[in-house]
Amino acid sequence: SVSIGGETQGCTMAIKTDGTLWAWGRNNHGQLGQENLTDYSSPKQIGALTTWQKVANGNGRYGLAIKTDGTLWAWGRNYHGSLGLGNETPMSSPVQVGGLTTWLEVAAGYELSMALKTDGTIWMWGHGEDGQLGQGNTDNYSSPVQVGALTTWSKLGPGGWWSMALKTDGTIWAWGKNASGQLGQENTTSYSSPVQVGALTTWSKVQGGNNYDAGTAMAIKTDGTLWAWGEGTEGELGDSSTVDKSSPVQVGGLTTWAECAPGGGASQALKTDGTLWVWGAGTDGRLGLGNTTSYSSPVQLGALTTWATLAPGNDARFRLAITS
Repeated sequence: SVSIGGETQGCTMAIKTDGTLWAWGRNNHGQLGQENLTDYSSPKQIGALTTWQKVANGNGRYGLAIKTDGTLWAWGRNYHGSLGLGNETPMSSPVQVGGLTTWLEVAAGYELSMALKTDGTIWMWGHGEDGQLGQGNTDNYSSPVQVGALTTWSKLGPGGWWSMALKTDGTIWAWGKNASGQLGQENTTSYSSPVQVGALTTWSKVQGGNNYDAGTAMAIKTDGTLWAWGEGTEGELGDSSTVDKSSPVQVGGLTTWAECAPGGGASQALKTDGTLWVWGAGTDGRLGLGNTTSYSSPVQLGALTTWATLAPGNDARFRLAITS
């Protein structure tokens, strides 16, 4: 499990196969979990435990992680209560969120935290100004609150000030800020409760990327096709255009996509053959193609066929993938 975060607070967090948790980069909020505010330019282990299972990076400012025992932990900046500890006090090392042992997945956006429990319920906390916590209001919450009463959620896909999730019936739902049409509602109206994206029941994976209030959404269907919507001004939708789209558009015609990871301005995806593809803004060489050219449709990164995992993150200035 690996997660990147960005802006001027950029840091990266990762879990090794031995269950240890590591972080590196900016540490001005204690987001590296080292009990200090010192920046580190190489990976530093967080504590000594070997029981970490999942990690999420909150825009490079804070971290969330789940252990193998199903407990949830948080550290770093605590703006709007994004650590879920019932307060706004920053923490420079992991602190347990409540006492439950039923946490399954965790994800984060811009001061927005969300988690999935083993019972299929979604819980959120942090910044709620644009309805991104799915509570039917625009309040902030410093402790986890359930999104509705459903027990059929299966995957999380947070954006910046907006959220997405997949249900077990193959439907996608979205809520929060909608400045670029990233909620897929054929409009730019914000919603404070989940609304379905189209009527299809064939979605298998979903992932949000963001640039604060704007954002790009991507999803893969059970037939292996890749779809995108939302912000497209840098070509990040991959549909050969530089125009925002408020409902899903297919990226090419292939049926071999396995994973997707949009980010503010740039996107990447893995195919089932282990190849890695990138598109969007090429500024600063962020696409890894050896140039600073922008592309509005997927371009293969190198010739390797051993790419295994993408690291969804909310900073398009750098991308991260792991080989097998």
